[in-house]
Amino acid sequence: MREARKRSPRLFRRSRRPPREPGAPSRAGRNLPAAIGVGVGLMILVLGGLLFFPLAFVALVTVLGVLGVLEVSRALAVRRIGMPLVPAVAASVALPFAAYFGGAESLAFASVFSFLALLLWRSLDPAPGAPRAVMAGAFTLLWVPFMLSFAMLLLQLPGGYLLIATLLLLVVANDTFGYLVGVLFGKHPMAPKISPKKSWEGFGGSVGGAMVIGALCAVFLLDQPLWVGLVLAVAIVAAATAGDLAESMIKRELGVKDMGTMLPGHGGVMDRLDSVVFASPMAFLLSATLVPGLI
Repeated sequence: MREARKRSPRLFRRSRRPPREPGAPSRAGRNLPAAIGVGVGLMILVLGGLLFFPLAFVALVTVLGVLGVLEVSRALAVRRIGMPLVPAVAASVALPFAAYFGGAESLAFASVFSFLALLLWRSLDPAPGAPRAVMAGAFTLLWVPFMLSFAMLLLQLPGGYLLIATLLLLVVANDTFGYLVGVLFGKHPMAPKISPKKSWEGFGGSVGGAMVIGALCAVFLLDQPLWVGLVLAVAIVAAATAGDLAESMIKRELGVKDMGTMLPGHGGVMDRLDSVVFASPMAFLLSATLVPGLI
């Protein structure tokens, strides 16, 4: 054996993985330093506006919603599905402000007028494919600005900024703990054909981490019983995961990897909003049912 080692030393050397280059994707496919930096920067902007300048927070959410609509429009164009961009962008601006200043009734009226504007705008366009264009526009408005507007309804409530802060912290906990546990222990994919990297182990990590954050938020931020935070955490994680899987399914059907490239380490704006757009209506619904008299 010693003679063999001397003659062929390479055969007995342990193989080592080549070092990962700086900026290269991690095991989960992300540029982790860039992802962390962008995530922290967005959180500072959102929470800063939320706590000190509520109207600036509404404006920031509106801008993100408009960018999300534009990303969805470009992704749909890959399959030659166009949407009426002018009324879609106008509606993306109108819906959040209508919800903030007028409540649920104003949001409902603004949504109806937005869909009518889509239909009227496209009916005046002689280009073919009008039904697909109108359906694509209506779907995009429901998916992005309409569902985001539920966060504006939460902001109207007494102590609403604390509700939204809790919502955002739970979404971040869902992403963070799910990512860490999934990378370390993930072996059983939740939906292999839609999102192969999302595992049941990661989902369990999301639920466990969010329950800790939810319990702390319920006691120290919302002044509610501990069980309210636990229920809120499980429901938000379920909604956020559903939103993530829904966006992954849409991207797979359209044949695109990311909705955009605006956020380094994350992809596009919609790759960050996918969880929030599903979690916002869930938070609003639970605020109405878990705490009687809040809404």
